[in-house]
Amino acid sequence: MNLLLPGSVVTLTVKKITSFGYWLTNGKEDAFLHKRETEEELHVNDEVTVFLYRDNRGLLVATATIPMITNERYDWVEVVEVVPKLGVFVNIGISKDVLVSLDDLPPFEELWPMRGDQLYCSLKTDKRGRLLANLAEEEVMQEIAVKATEAEFNKNIRGRIYRLIKDGSFMISDVGYLGFIHHSQRRKEPRLGELVEGRIIGVKEDGTVNVSLLPRKHESIDEDAEKIYQYMESRGGAMPYSDKSDPDDIKARFNMSKAAFKRALGRLMKENKVYQEAGWTYFTKNQ
Repeated sequence: MNLLLPGSVVTLTVKKITSFGYWLTNGKEDAFLHKRETEEELHVNDEVTVFLYRDNRGLLVATATIPMITNERYDWVEVVEVVPKLGVFVNIGISKDVLVSLDDLPPFEELWPMRGDQLYCSLKTDKRGRLLANLAEEEVMQEIAVKATEAEFNKNIRGRIYRLIKDGSFMISDVGYLGFIHHSQRRKEPRLGELVEGRIIGVKEDGTVNVSLLPRKHESIDEDAEKIYQYMESRGGAMPYSDKSDPDDIKARFNMSKAAFKRALGRLMKENKVYQEAGWTYFTKNQ
């Protein structure tokens, strides 16, 4: 007879009824089902399908609410709490949230998922029998992936980050394409579990794609021009930067290359919104 394992879904028999709930058994081991964890009124010898986990005291308990993920089933779950130096908790659809241990998260906490991010997980137990969320490995993501075709080249793509490495980030799109974002194709490193939007810049023979989170050039000009304009607006319509400014100064202030800065500044000048004088840039008088 199989052991009762936290994280599994099993059908058990009601062995005993108490004022608080039901003792369930498989004939060898028992688990407790609190009355608040089932909508049914049960009787001795009734069979009930439940999900098993351990409570804060280490007692094996059951719920008739079957969660989105189990030891054998993966799904997307939402991050509901971040606890520094411990990990993040995810909602699996029952009254108990489950921890993704810091051992399975990126080494830098700024790359941990935030509340509202989603992770593709199953469940596992540690050496002490605690139930933990188990991040999907690459092989699991490949099993649910959809192959992209050349027709997807240069199309927009949206998806979740599921793995981080030194050279970049792996994502899976809304429709199931597996994508890789090289560190040169982003302005900042996305978090694990973050929803990102970009464009497909390459389709490989295996159906995976290369993705850029950088905007197309015309989109970049609009975005960069807006960033410059808002910065000037915050300073009363003037800034100590022009197309002659040092590239490092521009990068530090606006997080853009000098070439991108000059294109965006040229757009604002062409629209007669700004002018340059003595190394400064000013709003024109009609602003």
